[in-house]
Amino acid sequence: MTARLDKIRARLEQAGVDALIVSSDENRRYLSGFNGTAGLLVITLKDAVLATDFRYVEQAGQQAPDFRVLRTMGADWLTDLLKELGVQRLGFESQQMTVATHERLLKALTESSGSPAISMVATSGLVEDLRSVKDETEMALLTRAIEISDKAFEEVSKTIQAGQTEKEIAWKLEKAVRELGAEAISFDTIVATGPNAALPHHRPDDSIVREGQTLIMDMGARYQGYCSDLSRTICLGQPDDTFRKVYDTVLGAQLTAIATVERGMTGGDADGLARTVIEEAGYGKNFGHSLGHGVGLEVHEHPGVGPNSPGVLEDGMPFTIEPGIYISGWGGVRIEDVVVLENGRARVISKAPKLDRMGV
Repeated sequence: MTARLDKIRARLEQAGVDALIVSSDENRRYLSGFNGTAGLLVITLKDAVLATDFRYVEQAGQQAPDFRVLRTMGADWLTDLLKELGVQRLGFESQQMTVATHERLLKALTESSGSPAISMVATSGLVEDLRSVKDETEMALLTRAIEISDKAFEEVSKTIQAGQTEKEIAWKLEKAVRELGAEAISFDTIVATGPNAALPHHRPDDSIVREGQTLIMDMGARYQGYCSDLSRTICLGQPDDTFRKVYDTVLGAQLTAIATVERGMTGGDADGLARTVIEEAGYGKNFGHSLGHGVGLEVHEHPGVGPNSPGVLEDGMPFTIEPGIYISGWGGVRIEDVVVLENGRARVISKAPKLDRMGV
């Protein structure tokens, strides 16, 4: 974790703060290795402190050897620590900390000193931007999570029959993920059939799978903290002409984006690669979400890959490519793989089978 601390310390100087208080669970784990559910990091240019309650002190000592573990007691532990460290400008994660927590902390700092000698400075994305580029260890864990979801989909998709409900299929996918070694699913599994598939985030219900209808499955596995994300669309029985056209358009858009995305593009540029294909096919208004998103300790993280994503894509960044078309009253098609940029181009990590282009 030393290299990560060095990188975040360089960012503290750029942000003009003496210290950063880290409240996000994922950022805390990324910087320290501690995966408990309660704790705060306080990082300065010289010090690294992990503050947690008595339940996690021993665990923190084992998992975060680069940090001094502080057991939180009483109401003044944070102000006492900041004074000890000589902090005057405290950076906080503005996108993570609640307004109530901010107000409570600001009040404590003011009352402790009699004046706001320690000022709070809003920061954004300091750790998240670092997390977008994965090291070898992270890529190994992410790849294993993807392998689990690939295998689970492959096993379950062979058993799907007309007459099953969305809930039944979702449970089979989740069960397979756990049996294959995942610690959990990485998000609530989506199974959507027929008209339900026109809803990108439909929750599985008792709707029955019927032949000739579109069936979207969107699933993921969490392995040692790292998340996979996979979407596949199938059709039991003979697909109609609409399915053939929509599926071919979505797959063509996905393959185009995978083949042409490059290091140095913005997330918006990458989104446009697939969106242009869908728009030219006449379905532009039916593709209402972003092309993709980063994956890692969170199933949705940096980098953004959408029409308004200005961040530049770099080697070592894994992200999804998941175009979709959704038609009210009929259904939808979404195809999603995780790729990583290597040597300037995309390498596809997901291996789950999908229908061949024009082969439906």
